[in-house]
Amino acid sequence: MEQTQLSRGQFLRQLGLSSGALMAFYCMGTGLTACSSSGSDDPTPSGTGGTGGTGGTGGTGGTSSAIKGTTSGTGIDFTIDLTHADYNKLKTNGEFNYVANIIIVNSGGAYVALSKVCTHEGSTVAYRSATNDLKCPNHGSEFNLDGSVKLSPAANSLTVYKTEIQNSGNTLRVSA
Repeated sequence: MEQTQLSRGQFLRQLGLSSGALMAFYCMGTGLTACSSSGSDDPTPSGTGGTGGTGGTGGTGGTSSAIKGTTSGTGIDFTIDLTHADYNKLKTNGEFNYVANIIIVNSGGAYVALSKVCTHEGSTVAYRSATNDLKCPNHGSEFNLDGSVKLSPAANSLTVYKTEIQNSGNTLRVSA
């Protein structure tokens, strides 16, 4: 009996798997992080409290009735209702939350909003209350709360957004 040598592509075509299906399978198998881009939404689904891992409690991210305005693109300008259950932890010192591609930190009662996307390879940074900084879990880049690089391999600063407390401390405005 004669054996036929198949290329990988021929084998996969015979299995009926397209490259799109394989990519989807790959992304699902890696928690979707392998296929995320710097323009993607927060990987923490809305309604989950996830932990920050290295201090503070991670946020709900996603979309919420507590957020009004533009949360992505060049015209970022939105307000967050800090009395809403999804975001009321932000009133506590040392807590942080994600909104779209932005991380918002309560550092000593002052709010800081920065890009959550590490400038090294696009991973999501997390706030560390013990050292009052941000750290990328993939390659260890660290950032100061002014966005500047504290520890490489990242070479570029994080984008910093303006924050303004409104409505007697119950609303936070974030803008470009």
